[in-house]
Amino acid sequence: MVGLGLYDEKDISVKGYNILRKVDKVFAEFYTSKLFGTNIEKLENFFGRKIEVLERKEVEEEMIPVKEAKSKNVAFLVPGDPLIATTHQSLIIEAKKLDIDVEIIHSSSILSAAPGITGLQAYRFGKTTTIPFPEDGYFPHSPYLTIKKNLENEAHTLVLLDIKSDENKYMTANEGLEYLLKVEKERKEGIINNDRVVIVLARIGSHNPVIKVGRVSEMINENFGKPLHCLVIPASLHFMEYEYLTTVLGAKKEILEDIV
Repeated sequence: MVGLGLYDEKDISVKGYNILRKVDKVFAEFYTSKLFGTNIEKLENFFGRKIEVLERKEVEEEMIPVKEAKSKNVAFLVPGDPLIATTHQSLIIEAKKLDIDVEIIHSSSILSAAPGITGLQAYRFGKTTTIPFPEDGYFPHSPYLTIKKNLENEAHTLVLLDIKSDENKYMTANEGLEYLLKVEKERKEGIINNDRVVIVLARIGSHNPVIKVGRVSEMINENFGKPLHCLVIPASLHFMEYEYLTTVLGAKKEILEDIV
């Protein structure tokens, strides 16, 4: 199981690249995330291998990579770092039941990249949450409640945004903020309002990532460009975090005064 990293075909590790040159068959999935700096043709050309892209059902229900690994040496490519998308743990479990050896080749993940690139200390992050696309009868408040709990514990929150790759739908930071404001309107607990400081990240792993710090009222109407986006809701700031946000990321000092 080989991690592809965050953005393009060159994010793979040397170890992962070398393994792809040796295996009998290469599978990949792009429904848990997507590398927006590349495409399947570029991946195949860079790796020098034919890649069979699998749908969710083929991975999670049919477990095609495991079935093939009964008689072949197989590589399964996963965006980001393998097993961060916990849906893939079932593959490892099934392989172990069948006495199939499994090796994990790690790569970069938004879970480590987001704290690093924002200058916020990784050990001060609480539980990560994901905002889903709302549907009829489905509008969970759990992302809001996770942020609330983290803030109560003086912990920052990484907020991932839903993707529906089969529909080519990738939630924007703006849509995520609108979702949280709608929950706030229903709950009225003062967790996410127009004055709340938020950090928007876009296309992390690219040569020109976007990292912007501002109040919700400013950020909700900004154009952050192409996916993938995510949010960070900071709690109170350590003085070094404050220094990084203002000096490196250009955050306005006055908007951070309430959380320093």
